[in-house]
This record gives sequence, C-alpha cells and structure tokens, in this order.
Amino acid sequence: MAMDSDTPSTERKAGWKQDPEAVKADILAVATDEFAAHGLSGGRIDDIARKTKASKRMIYYYFGDKEGLYQAVLEGAYQTLREHEDKLHVENLDPIEALKLLVRATFDAHAQTPIFIRLVMIENIHNADYLRRSMIIPRLNRSIIEKLDDVCKRGAAAGLFHPNTDPLMLHWMISAPSFYNVSNRATFSTSFGMGLYSAEGQERLRQRVVDMILALVVIGHDPSQSDAG
Repeated sequence: MAMDSDTPSTERKAGWKQDPEAVKADILAVATDEFAAHGLSGGRIDDIARKTKASKRMIYYYFGDKEGLYQAVLEGAYQTLREHEDKLHVENLDPIEALKLLVRATFDAHAQTPIFIRLVMIENIHNADYLRRSMIIPRLNRSIIEKLDDVCKRGAAAGLFHPNTDPLMLHWMISAPSFYNVSNRATFSTSFGMGLYSAEGQERLRQRVVDMILALVVIGHDPSQSDAG
C-alpha cells in the first residue's frame, strides 16, 4: 500500500523535472479559471493544486505566493490578447482598411475571451495594483498603440484621416464598446433580451462600432456605404 500511495507523487516529481514549463502552463490554466471565477481573494491555492498536476509546494516554488500567481495569470491574459493583435499585419494595408481590421479584431478578441474581461474587472477592483507591479504588461500594451499610431499617421498623410488623431484616445474608443459588450452581457441581456447577443445581433453591433470609429477618424465617412463584414 505504501508503494501505491508513493507512486503518484514519484511520477509527479518526475514530471516536474522532465517538463517544468508544461507544469507551469497547467498551473496557469487552472489558476486563470479559478481567479476569473472567484477573484484574488476567493481563489484558493488548495483548489488550484487539487485540479493540477502540481502540489502547493510547487506552485509556491514557481510563483512565490498567491499574489504572484494571480499576477502571472493577469500577464498571461494580456499577452493572449496582444498576441492576437500582433498577428494582424496592417502596415501594408490601406489606412481605412487597416483601421477597419483593427476595430473588428478588437471587438472579436474581446467577445472570444470573456475570461480576460473578468480578470480586468477584478484588477480594477484592486485599483490596478498588480498590473502596476508588472514589467511585462506595459510592454505588451505598447504594441497596439504603435499599430494605431502608424495607421493614423499614414491616413493623415494621405488626406484620409482627420489630422492629429490621438492613437491612445482612439484605442480607448475602440476598446470601450468592445469591453462593454462582454462585461455587461448578463445584466444587459436580462434587462433587454438576447437580440444583440445573437449571431446576427453581434455582427450588426460590430459593424456599428466600426462605423462609429470611422466616423470619428475618416474624413467624410458615410456609414451607408459600409460593407457588412
């Protein structure tokens, strides 16, 4: 019996040595769900350890403490979103088409990652304390501002965009409806029904967000001429 009880522990330790990155990824995946569901205060290391291939000791070894694990989860969520944006090669596109692509991609990325939205909401409860400690997230966030800055400069130079469009303000304007679409889905749909959250409703809403941004930036933009995609 003693050997049977020791075997899983022995196998798990061997796994740690053979593929520590896989163990860390396993911990982060489970911790992401745990913190998104219960927040920092409600997330429990015991529950995370029970659902992973790691022990509490190994979680502390890799991440220091629960706050360190939560910060790593937050950084991972931002990295996933920014990696999605980094795959968008807009530098060679017409500025208007590039802006359309960035707005659609932001709307879709938020809609497809509700866990990211929940984690950002939780971090706002903590007044961005853990985001502020991160050395990674500020670097990740620069990439989308740089993309928008490039698109805005090219659009203005071509006489297509209003001059002096602020890429940071533009990012805020794109992110706000994309975030609200997910963060307030439960309360909005309970109050007003699921019409905007059907496949057709989301497609129409996404296009209206694109039109709203183009109307702010593109000189003479006419929403009636917009495509549906």
